[in-house]
Amino acid sequence: MKTKTKKMIAPVIIVTLISIYYIAIGVIFAYMNGVPMLAKIIALVVPGIITGVAVTVLVQRIKEIKKGEEDDLSKY
Repeated sequence: MKTKTKKMIAPVIIVTLISIYYIAIGVIFAYMNGVPMLAKIIALVVPGIITGVAVTVLVQRIKEIKKGEEDDLSKY
């Protein structure tokens, strides 16, 4: 396995696990009885936004790894 491919596995796994965690919490909260509808909607929207941002950052990180920019601070 190539070194760059190995470096892409960890971010993908972490983003996947965190996304599943946040979405699961949102879904569980949304199905609770006695919770106002607005709170249920927020419980589903916020994890969705967090997941979207995490995936966007993941895509940017994969592009950086492919370019070879493994240490962003090295250019400063």
